[in-house]
Amino acid sequence: MITIDNTLEYLRESLSNYMENDMCQQLVSKLEANHYTSEKKFIDDLDGNEMDYLDMVLENELDYAKNVQNDIRVQELNEVFEQLF
Repeated sequence: MITIDNTLEYLRESLSNYMENDMCQQLVSKLEANHYTSEKKFIDDLDGNEMDYLDMVLENELDYAKNVQNDIRVQELNEVFEQLF
């Protein structure tokens, strides 16, 4: 059985806050369909529009996690954010 990277689980949970957006739904579908084993593999599979959208979501989610002092969430989401650049 293939297991998804813990970092990507945090990402999927964060994306669930934006499911009314078509781009978000596209990203979640991609996560679920491809069973990525690392955040790098996921990021490498994104197009420019998906990366731009994810950048915006991650900035919002990182700000929130910092405000509520959820250090583990900040660390996990930051791992994805760093792969964008």
